[in-house]
Amino acid sequence: MMSDSTDAALAAEGDYVAFERLFRKYLSPVYSLCARLSGNREQGAALTEEVFVSAWDALRHFRGGSGFDTWLRRLAIDVTLAKSEAHDEGAAAAEPGGESMSLDQAVDRLPADARRILVLHDVERFTHEEIAQIFGITPGASNAKLRRARVLLKESLGR
Repeated sequence: MMSDSTDAALAAEGDYVAFERLFRKYLSPVYSLCARLSGNREQGAALTEEVFVSAWDALRHFRGGSGFDTWLRRLAIDVTLAKSEAHDEGAAAAEPGGESMSLDQAVDRLPADARRILVLHDVERFTHEEIAQIFGITPGASNAKLRRARVLLKESLGR
């Protein structure tokens, strides 16, 4: 079995089989990240496709300074944030009470900024420093937004 860096280097040279191995290995985690960040499962599928098309085009820039999985996750975040901005303007915030909903549904219904911070920190395990770098905010602002997201999530779950 080839390592991710070997497959990435081969794929960067045009090896479709090496890229397919990376695709198969990372399809599910990339989809999960895109769907959660966008708050929309169908949009997550389209975003996942776009991430892998972008990865194929950008592989020549992958230098292996970080792991391939780290590079691909960051690419997925960038693509999702860029593509879902227009969709966020019409997104409704979760309403407390009412019908019972699953945790995934409650997360999906959070306002975009709250959902993104919550997913990156609590699901993807990014640090506040990493989140701050992604969004151009301070680590303290990331922490405050996470606290707000958790309060909104509890309210939407009726807790």
